[in-house]
Parts: sequence; structure tokens; C-alpha cells
Amino acid sequence: MSDSPTALVLSCTLKRSPDESSSVLIGQEFLDALGTHGVTGELVRVVDHDVRFGVTTDEGDGDEWPTIREKVLAADILVIATPIWMGQPSSVCKMVMERLDAELSETDDEGRMSTYNKVAAVAVVGNEDGAHHTTAEVLQGLNDVGFSVAANGSTYWVGEAMQGTDYQDLEQKPEKTTSTTTTAAANTAHLARLLRSQGYPPA
Repeated sequence: MSDSPTALVLSCTLKRSPDESSSVLIGQEFLDALGTHGVTGELVRVVDHDVRFGVTTDEGDGDEWPTIREKVLAADILVIATPIWMGQPSSVCKMVMERLDAELSETDDEGRMSTYNKVAAVAVVGNEDGAHHTTAEVLQGLNDVGFSVAANGSTYWVGEAMQGTDYQDLEQKPEKTTSTTTTAAANTAHLARLLRSQGYPPA
């Protein structure tokens, strides 16, 4: 097995391609930061796919979640990038979390979930309050379904409340957000390598 982890970023923007999106941007920046630690991967904009509502691994009738799920299970790192709407993760993000709920029953012969030995991180953007709440909600859900979280395993940017400036509109990214993304990526890549070399014991 190669020592180089792989990553999947799921952008939970409400905007379909090719519209520009701040959560796509911060998700790509996280992926780029992971790349400085030898991690390769891709970003998927969930809303571009016909993902159905539900809590199973396959809702049938053309559901495209199974294709995304294959990417999740093939990667060592999952990054959820979401905007804030009304102080909450986006509806797309919540749908992704509901679909990941199915992993609770997907266990191996020794009782370990299919997401064990995988690391999750979160990237959040918005121009209203709610970054800490959104991060806590998503990270808790990801941990519930088997993902591990590294120290400082999240990053965010929040603009001035009730204003129209988005993260993608900034001419220069705030140093604090950049450094937080750098730290989150470094710690996430480190934990992913550790779990690749020595995973969790049987339940």
C-alpha cells in the first residue's frame, strides 16, 4: 500500500456548475493544502449529481449517491465544504449527512464501519454567524458514522453579517483563514497516514 493518502472534497454549495461558488473555492484550497503533504484527490460538487433523499446506500431509480459513495470509501480523507444558510449547514450538506447515516450498518466481519480508518474535515463559508455551529454539527455527524477528526480539523471564513461580499469576492484571502486551512490540512494528512499504517482494532 502506498503511503500517500487520497482525499475527496464534497462541496455542498447550492449552485450548480459552472456558477462560481465560495464553498467550492475553500474546498479546493483545502485540497491544494493537502497536496503539499503528498495527498492527491478530487472535488465533487454534489448538486451537479442526482442524489436522492434517504438514509440508505442506494435509493434506486437513478440515484447517483452510490457513485459518490464509492469515491468516499476509496478515499482516506473526506472534506465537507459547506456554506452557511440561516446559521445552518446547507440543505445539500444535510442531505449528504443523511446519506452517510447508512454507514452505521455497513460493517466488516469484525464490527468496524466501512468509514473506520478514514479522516474527516470541514470547511465553512458564509456572510453570517454560524461557522462554529455548522462545523460542530457536521464534525459530530461524521464522527458518529465512523470518521476520525484530527486536531484543528476545520477551517472557515465568515464575512460581515447581512452584507453581500462572499469569500470568492475577496481580492486577498485573510491570513488567519489561510493559516487555519494550512494547519487543518497538515493535521488531517498526518492522521490519515497514521491510520493507513495502523488502523483501529476490531470492535
